[in-house]
Amino acid sequence: MTETTLDYHSDSISLRVVEALADATDTETYELEPLYNVVDPEALDQLFRSDSSAAVSVEFEYDGLLVGVRSDGTVTVDGTVHGNR
Repeated sequence: MTETTLDYHSDSISLRVVEALADATDTETYELEPLYNVVDPEALDQLFRSDSSAAVSVEFEYDGLLVGVRSDGTVTVDGTVHGNR
């Protein structure tokens, strides 16, 4: 299992989700169905860009895979934590 840490100053959570999906499916990011077909990437980024210290988590399905995102920057795909490529 790999760990991921979100750098709020240079990373967007939606980009990290796309990278995790590419890693989980062994697919190039540009070959994936656009994330916006499943979830609004800008809203996702805004939700996790918040200065709030509240714990936030989101789960959604993408092409049959369960994607989870937590406020600590952890991105999981079907329960497996995915880190940087």
